[in-house]
Amino acid sequence: MLSDQDRIFTNLYGLHDPYLKGARARGDWDNTAALLARGPEAIVEEIKASGLRGRGGAGFPTGLKWSFMPKEEGPRPHYLVVNADESEPGTCKDRDIIRHDPHKLIEGCLIASFAMRAHACYIYIRGEFYNEARALQRAIDEAYAEGLIGKNACGSGWNFDLYVHRGAGAYICGEETALIESLEGKKGMPRLKPPFPAAVGLYGCPTTVNNVESIAVTPTILRRGAAWFSALGRPKNSGTKVFCISGHVNKPCNVEEELGIPLRELIETYAGGVRGGWDNLLAVIPGGSSVPVIPKSVCDTVLMDFDSLREVRSGLGTAAVIVMDKSTDIIKAIARLSAFYKHESCGQCTPCREGTGWMMRVMNRMVEGRAEPEEIDTLDQVTRQVEGHTICALGDAAAWPVQGLIRHFRPVIEDRIKQYKAGGARLAAE
Repeated sequence: MLSDQDRIFTNLYGLHDPYLKGARARGDWDNTAALLARGPEAIVEEIKASGLRGRGGAGFPTGLKWSFMPKEEGPRPHYLVVNADESEPGTCKDRDIIRHDPHKLIEGCLIASFAMRAHACYIYIRGEFYNEARALQRAIDEAYAEGLIGKNACGSGWNFDLYVHRGAGAYICGEETALIESLEGKKGMPRLKPPFPAAVGLYGCPTTVNNVESIAVTPTILRRGAAWFSALGRPKNSGTKVFCISGHVNKPCNVEEELGIPLRELIETYAGGVRGGWDNLLAVIPGGSSVPVIPKSVCDTVLMDFDSLREVRSGLGTAAVIVMDKSTDIIKAIARLSAFYKHESCGQCTPCREGTGWMMRVMNRMVEGRAEPEEIDTLDQVTRQVEGHTICALGDAAAWPVQGLIRHFRPVIEDRIKQYKAGGARLAAE
């Protein structure tokens, strides 16, 4: 278990003052100018050494991503964009960080922007997060009033402006290039890469897009040192992570823990265990709705980090743990996700535009059993034609839940088809 002194988000549950006075009491904004005085290169190297990987789903090394930005300020300004468009079903960590610990994010924005030589940062927040956007704006106003950001931020000589931009609730705008398009006032549709945002991003300028949690942890890493952060967790999966545990547990919650904690320990220690006991567990979606489901046999021993979950053909994603007990109709649950991805596809790529609708319709028939056994293989084949053949990862996100269902619960689908046929035969006989 993570000890309290190693927790980064010490007000995750909103028990204390979320604003500047409370934030300073928790150690935020403590001699920030000294952190900036280290210089951009030293900050980037420290984040690299910490082993921090992006907390938004992809798990790309954060320091390495920062290093792709141009090293000199040229005629084009640099931008940092913070992705607070938390639209992945099951995920609710960034919302609580913004609501209860906004100054960690604001200080992180200043430091990260300075490291990438950006004088402006935009926080793109999900449109439905009305109260969170207000809380964030209030905290930003406090930081401006105290001279922590703005001209000569923290007395460092660096000018820095921070803006909140409210989205309109489109899932696709969680994809970094679609987010940039939306921020520019255009329809949120992913761009072809290359060029990557570090070369041509917001308004055609060098841009880095990072998740809220990735940015919010950086001031603490710099204060406590890369060695401290990299000692937590497992090799190549270092540090702490906010896990969102929901579904059929006794106490749904957000909790900060070390990467690499066993899934069973995470659920039983913090979420009060599975409803009806561990033996009543059917399956878990370990990283938000877009990663493949894993059955109880895998859940018994799997560790919660990027590489361990990849080894069992799933993923950590956003670390949103969706628990399903044996009362769950697993086919219906995955069909519901297929409907979500069909609805949220932007329609730009043919495999995704056509494939998500096709998968949803077949999954709806599978829920009732109105299918032939050979259609299971056809469905799997179509997911492979969508996966990896689209501009962004939404095609993969739509395909993986279905692939996980077929991989682990094929007998359940086959039984449903047999039951439907048996029911039809019985009606015919009557």
